[in-house]
Amino acid sequence: MIPTLATERLQLRELTLADAARVRELAGDARVAETTAEIPHPYEEGMAEQWLGSLPILAGAGRLVWGVVHPEHGLVGCIELRIEREHERAETGYWIGVPYWGQGFATEALRAVCRYGFEDLGLGRIYAQHVAWNPASGRVLEKAGMTREGVLRRHVRARGRSEDTVVWGMLRAEHR
Repeated sequence: MIPTLATERLQLRELTLADAARVRELAGDARVAETTAEIPHPYEEGMAEQWLGSLPILAGAGRLVWGVVHPEHGLVGCIELRIEREHERAETGYWIGVPYWGQGFATEALRAVCRYGFEDLGLGRIYAQHVAWNPASGRVLEKAGMTREGVLRRHVRARGRSEDTVVWGMLRAEHR
């Protein structure tokens, strides 16, 4: 069971199959898929249901995925923690639907997930990566309190291209 997390404007909650149409609508936008290594495009019929159905299995393996929900707009995106207990760390990643870009939702959700990771799970480090050509994601990570640590050259292969990624991290002692 994934705990529900609350922020000033958002609720981070477990996703269900009832979210499939909204996930398909938001994640199906090519601009969202382009900023991630994992969201396929085109996002075909049935993909959201398949992904949502896999989440309980992923959670059992330490990959926690929350729906980012705004009281007025409903589901606006997703955020996750990929926990590596043996190293007391987790990688985080997120996506927000295009109509909600630039409203601070990703930063707010990321702060809540980091707080949960450090305070409830006892992690020592949380890190994230973004493709180098997407500085907006870097600004989200910076505003959430992460430190830019470096660039991994040609680190991910997505949509037929090898991309550099920028790595950001935060240690428990740095968490505010």
